[in-house]
Amino acid sequence: MEVSLDVLPPFDAGAALAALAAHAAPGLETTDIEAGTHTRLFATPSGPVTGTVRFRPGGPSLSVETNHPATTAVITTAVRRWLDLDTDPDTVRDVLGQDPLVGPLLTARPGLRIPGYLDGFEGAVCTVLGQQVSLAAARTFTGRLVSAFSSSGPAGLHTFPAPSTLAAAGAERIQQAVGLTGARSRTVHALANACADGLAIDPEGDHAGIRQRLLALPGIGPWTVDYIAMRALGDRDAYPEGDLVLKRALGARSVQEVRAHGEAWRPLRAYAVFQLWTAAAYIA
Repeated sequence: MEVSLDVLPPFDAGAALAALAAHAAPGLETTDIEAGTHTRLFATPSGPVTGTVRFRPGGPSLSVETNHPATTAVITTAVRRWLDLDTDPDTVRDVLGQDPLVGPLLTARPGLRIPGYLDGFEGAVCTVLGQQVSLAAARTFTGRLVSAFSSSGPAGLHTFPAPSTLAAAGAERIQQAVGLTGARSRTVHALANACADGLAIDPEGDHAGIRQRLLALPGIGPWTVDYIAMRALGDRDAYPEGDLVLKRALGARSVQEVRAHGEAWRPLRAYAVFQLWTAAAYIA
């Protein structure tokens, strides 16, 4: 079934696809830059369904391997949140357009959105796996985790392992399967235990409470929590003030300087950060 995904223009299809490609994990999702498509499995009440998003300048479209309207509606809602399709670019421009640093970037890319995560647990684990390593290494680690702890589904793709699966596996087995350090594998395991025990990393949940519980886990600090808040919770004022790319872009010498500069970007600091990240990492 084909679905047109309405979006308030402008929409930066190239940047959205580039961001997804930068993080696409083997076995979990595939990105075809030339064709402008991104394919993965989507969780539905009736089981995983293959879906492909096609990115076009006027807005994306969605193709799903099902003819059931209710299932298609579930996936469509998830995709809209995942790709930040309901944001109003005019609102972002009103807040950030006159900023001397972010304003020119926004002028160049007025339709930039913040891609999220389809599942909060998946997003949190991927964030932990990406701590202090390159994007290529993060993709490799995630691919190994998916291959070791989930079975193949439609189209030869995998769903992300459930919290209970990783909790039962234990930190040592995770370390051996993925090639992580002992400390990093213990963080993944602690996160899995917490989510299996009821921690729901959900945009509709209590953000302050979720942040507090994440910060209490070993190996998860403020940067990780803010990144998870930005992409998994949809917090548009999330601000990873310790981020090195952000610090460099601002010419700041301390976290305090980064924090102070960010006050001018409230309540949409996350969009300012993502503009800077996009300019630095995803787009040549």
